[in-house]
Amino acid sequence: MMKKFFAALAFVPVLLAPAVTWAQGAQSGNAAQFTFEAIDGGAMPLSQFAGKVLLVVNTASFCGYTRQYEGLQKLFERYASKGLVVIGVPSNDFGEQEPKAEREIASFCQGAFGVTFPLTAKQVVKGQGAHPFYAWAKTVLGEAAAPRWNFHKYLIGADGRLAAAFATQTEPLDPKLVRAVEGELAKSGR
Repeated sequence: MMKKFFAALAFVPVLLAPAVTWAQGAQSGNAAQFTFEAIDGGAMPLSQFAGKVLLVVNTASFCGYTRQYEGLQKLFERYASKGLVVIGVPSNDFGEQEPKAEREIASFCQGAFGVTFPLTAKQVVKGQGAHPFYAWAKTVLGEAAAPRWNFHKYLIGADGRLAAAFATQTEPLDPKLVRAVEGELAKSGR
């Protein structure tokens, strides 16, 4: 039953209202208004990635999907020069599969998978205590596009709008996800 449910959520495309610029983010409610804490400390405002396409992924080190780090890194390497930024958001929300401290998480990701894309400090991504980015994404895209497990992916266009959500089962190099990334990069002129 759950397998069928997750399969149905494998790809949730989203068409939203007219695009806005990153500079208008705080007024219009796009991704630019949100700030995470970086895994090594300090603020990581999404506005620092103005004009870039973002793939924001809630991650966990002890999950059956942890191997997706490898695909995320490959996707990042393939498209970084064209304007893609992958952002890993470690979370212990699903099955308590991210119990370690930030330093250990970073060391694991870099050592086991060669991760070079930005990682945030651990965050809550579901429920009442969810990071404001995740609460906003759920409001914009609806309950069906909210994370149900680790490695849920949100694609944000270069204009800061939420373009699509991809469920856990969608691999980072899945043709649907790659086409969506390429489409957003093309819209940005990259």
